[in-house]
Amino acid sequence: MTTVLHANPRQFVSTEYNKQIAKRALCYLQSGFAVHLRGPAGTGKTTMAMHLAGLLGRPMVLIYGDEDLRSSQLVRSQSGYSRKKVVDNYIHSVLKVEDEVRQSWVDSRLTLAAREGFSLIYDEFNRSRPEVNNVLLSALEEKLIVLPPDSSQSEYVRVHPQFRAIFTSNPEEYAGVHATQDALLDRMITIEIGESDIETEKLILTTRIGLAPTQALKIVNLIRSYRRRSEQIKTSSLRTCIMIGRICHEHEIPVSGQNEDFRHLCYDVLLSRFHEGPESEATLSKLLDQLP
Repeated sequence: MTTVLHANPRQFVSTEYNKQIAKRALCYLQSGFAVHLRGPAGTGKTTMAMHLAGLLGRPMVLIYGDEDLRSSQLVRSQSGYSRKKVVDNYIHSVLKVEDEVRQSWVDSRLTLAAREGFSLIYDEFNRSRPEVNNVLLSALEEKLIVLPPDSSQSEYVRVHPQFRAIFTSNPEEYAGVHATQDALLDRMITIEIGESDIETEKLILTTRIGLAPTQALKIVNLIRSYRRRSEQIKTSSLRTCIMIGRICHEHEIPVSGQNEDFRHLCYDVLLSRFHEGPESEATLSKLLDQLP
């Protein structure tokens, strides 16, 4: 059974930065176009996608890109079979047996969303192999989905006028992702999602976690400085900020370079995430010493 989700508006922290992105994306979606949010890991693409689905006011269906995903899993999958057997022995010397086996098919998430007019979120869609996503071409352009042959049902699904699709992806240089076919990119509008500004990250830490503004700002500036000196630009600092901020808040660890618990927390989270080695550790130690 496919689960249909509903967005929780309280999960989204609205700032001027992400308001502008949401405004543009919602405009494209309302005009019937698919939207593609592309950017480094940890920049809030999935959160933005769910927020957009909530703004559309329709139930949403979520799909995660996967190397092992098959096209049939996107549209319809086999869930077993039914068997009917009739034994006729009305005349004792004559035995008549009729045995009929039918496959049972269930609509997958793409088909359900397209038929019912739900919002589809396809998270990290370029982790699926390009040929798997070919079924999306006709869904987005011709508004038609071709199903596996089944004598008991139609082999086509007409896409509901209210069906909308939101895609997210990481850049192609990331491990585990595939190059996206031009035909699919041509059917969607791509919005580049960069790193959030300092004010947005600080507001997320204060609103979602409960940190004081001064504590939140110190964490944001510390992580940004460390990433800049380590020349790590592929991964956003937002997810790391949330991780450190939540642990500090829940365990009452002061955001201070003089506190040993805070220093160990930063070493554990940052060194393994961005860059390991003696030089990296020395850089982080120096930044912690300078933390006001």
